[in-house]
Amino acid sequence: MPTITNIYDLKKIYKRRAPKMFYDYTESGSWTEQTFRENVTDFDHIRLRQRVAVDMSGRSTASTMIGEDVAMPVALAPIGITGMQCADGEIKSARAAEAFGVPYTLTTMSVNSIEQVAEATEKPFWFQLYVMRDENFVDTMIERAKAAKCSALVLTLDLQILGQRHMDIKNGLTTPPKPTLKNIINLSTKPHWGLAMLGAKSWTFGNIVGHAKGVDDISSLSSWAAEQFDPTLDWDKIKEIKKKWGGELILKGILDAEDAKKAINVGADAILVSNHGGRQLDGALSSIRSLAPILDAVNGKIEVFLDSGIRSGQDVLKAMAMGADGVFIGRSYIYGLGAMGQKGVTTALEVIHKELDTTMALCGRRDVKTLDRSDLLIPKNFEGDWQD
Repeated sequence: MPTITNIYDLKKIYKRRAPKMFYDYTESGSWTEQTFRENVTDFDHIRLRQRVAVDMSGRSTASTMIGEDVAMPVALAPIGITGMQCADGEIKSARAAEAFGVPYTLTTMSVNSIEQVAEATEKPFWFQLYVMRDENFVDTMIERAKAAKCSALVLTLDLQILGQRHMDIKNGLTTPPKPTLKNIINLSTKPHWGLAMLGAKSWTFGNIVGHAKGVDDISSLSSWAAEQFDPTLDWDKIKEIKKKWGGELILKGILDAEDAKKAINVGADAILVSNHGGRQLDGALSSIRSLAPILDAVNGKIEVFLDSGIRSGQDVLKAMAMGADGVFIGRSYIYGLGAMGQKGVTTALEVIHKELDTTMALCGRRDVKTLDRSDLLIPKNFEGDWQD
């Protein structure tokens, strides 16, 4: 096993071990992939201020996210079909997060069901909900999340319709893969993945099959999923979901300051500045460029998290210094999961933690909670000087 010193070392192993369609699912965006690319490259424009002759001992990355203690202000984001990247991927990711002391977010579109993940873990995790046309399914999913003792509901707002994802369409992405000649040839080169999948607890969407009306097998699942995302989702429905849930609510997919203000009005406890990893509206601003105007708009009235583009502990520091209360990572931990399973997720978290801790020290900071914009050199008009 090669020495792992950064997230991209894990990505190289992941690319070798994962089936092509699932690697492409992770490592692609919508349309031209401009937003997908800029989520990462826009962090490069922000520079760090080095400080010296400062006591750097006794550093702490500990913080809180919606009132929960965390070892560092990083949560594992909800990622669809994680259980196809690695056998029982959701369970392994949740266990790694729990052991490390950071939140794990299970998605509606997971392979392992919410009950399977709850049975395999000891501490509460977060659950991400997609709003479907089938209101009974949504209500039942909320009740299942309560029964699993999930401590927060993450409601995704930017997937009322599916963005044009060229790679997924060309690969004919399905869960599990269809037995086409192309897939069989590719899977034959991934023996490590295939052998592990033979013992997996689930091979399809565990939260949906057997739970949604009329969805009893893979064929019925495909037609159900294609027409179920609710295009009528609005702020009134979000308010209703908040009432039904009754607990901590995080709204995911906020990129606009006006939407951030509306999130406060419907009673959200936190918002997640996110463009779905560049997989929905291509041409939208990167999350890090969108952050400052949103922080100004909410003025400390709600916790603000950020995802999309985090590939290092330095990215975490930059987002926190810009004013975020925490970040979510997606691709960064999927690289580790696909490379080495639960150990790979742990390795990804260790890499990010070490980078965050070291960078804090070199910036003259001892506590992650004290980071602010004075730790950064931000280009003028970084957020953009746009026409009204």
